[in-house]
Amino acid sequence: MVKRKSTLSPAQQVREKLNHPVIDGDGHIVEMNPVLLDYLKMVAGARVANRYEKLMTKGGGPWGWYKQSQSQRQSRRTLRPPFWIMPSRNTLDRATALLPNLMRERLDEFGLDFAVIYTSMGLPFVSYGDEELRRAVCRAINTMYADLYAEHGARMTPAAVIPMHTPKEAIEESEYAVRELGLKTVMIAGTVTRPVPYVARTAPKAAAHATWVDSLGIDSPHDYDPVWAKFIELKVAPATHSNSMGWGARRTTNNYMYNHIGHFAAAGDAFAKALFMGGVTKRFPKLNFAFLEGGAAWGSTLFNDIVEHWEKRNIKALRRNLDPARTNSKQLNRLIAEYGGILAKQARGAGKGDATYGGATAGEEPDIDDFAAAGVRSVKDIEKRFVPNFYFGCESDDRMIPIAFKPEHHVGGATLNAMFSSDIGHWDVPNMNKVLAESYGFVEKGLMTKKDFRRFTFDNAVRLHRGMNPDFFKGTSVEKAAAKVQ
Repeated sequence: MVKRKSTLSPAQQVREKLNHPVIDGDGHIVEMNPVLLDYLKMVAGARVANRYEKLMTKGGGPWGWYKQSQSQRQSRRTLRPPFWIMPSRNTLDRATALLPNLMRERLDEFGLDFAVIYTSMGLPFVSYGDEELRRAVCRAINTMYADLYAEHGARMTPAAVIPMHTPKEAIEESEYAVRELGLKTVMIAGTVTRPVPYVARTAPKAAAHATWVDSLGIDSPHDYDPVWAKFIELKVAPATHSNSMGWGARRTTNNYMYNHIGHFAAAGDAFAKALFMGGVTKRFPKLNFAFLEGGAAWGSTLFNDIVEHWEKRNIKALRRNLDPARTNSKQLNRLIAEYGGILAKQARGAGKGDATYGGATAGEEPDIDDFAAAGVRSVKDIEKRFVPNFYFGCESDDRMIPIAFKPEHHVGGATLNAMFSSDIGHWDVPNMNKVLAESYGFVEKGLMTKKDFRRFTFDNAVRLHRGMNPDFFKGTSVEKAAAKVQ
């Protein structure tokens, strides 16, 4: 047993003030590579394990940055990958992220009654382009987790790692993780980067550099409805840590922080928007989704943006206000002639018709109702297909957390399902036993009520998982308290 000071940690001091349990919706284990390699050999064989080992030791991980010269990085626009991402000076915390037994022993010190634990190594590999390695690493991680956490179910549960490149692989790994290994929740890839088909056909060597982001809920080459249905059948709430480093401007070759800032929020926004606009939450109203590490501020913005766009561009508003056929051409041309000056001369020289538009009418435009798949006919439809289904993981020092609980910031007075998600185990948590205290600071400053804090640290995590599986917390330290959450 590790010897530590007998005084209460900052997190314990906060926990003693609370009349409810605390659930960490997103803690992290850091996989020991030699152990993961052994599991990889067990589930996929020596050849695949050797491929993985060679990639990790000689290729600089799945990004390949370290084996390139600076000029090669610039020429290929190779993304600067994460570096120095685990605790170092705080050796106890570093060991805690590596060792489930030690993490279990320290949960009280962290003020946590229960924790949902997510992968570290699986974060890049869940979206890795090589199918053989992607599926093998996910299977190895899931098998390893089932073994490592078998004796800790009362206080911790690990999330299975589910690849999503195709519905087939997602369903197969979900079935195995839940039915065979007994895991209770899943982490999925919320986006898949795919080659542009035309480029892949006509210039295959360039295909790796001409890609698009499939956010799975809209315009995907695959129908993911069987996957969403499978999650309901398996009683799991899919969560995503998908990243957007490498998208658009977030692709510097030298600055990890530039690539990192805002990337979880951008990826979450893409996935959530696709789920809503593609009608997934309409077709599967009982399926809960979690978007982790990006905070809730982007969720507030997205919710309000959807409402405001619908108000201006719902089908009735389009036909009433924006159909070019409704333009009074005589009046427009008269005004141009009267006030246009040189513009009027240029307009006359351009020929007949509407001088400001190509002349297409709504009748000539296919599929003008962008909200058709979502089935939105009112603001209430937006609220009922967004707010209950989406849960937002917020790190403890995120200064935007209180916004989620402010009805005055959301159309219709809604509040969002923000969850306490520590991210312990990674570089943004220098002291694991202080994260709960950081969040409680919002209560002490009057930015959150105690009721808000309960929802943030307990109720919303219960609703996310128990809403899918009434028995999720059975046999855990929070079973009785969770059963009372409505």
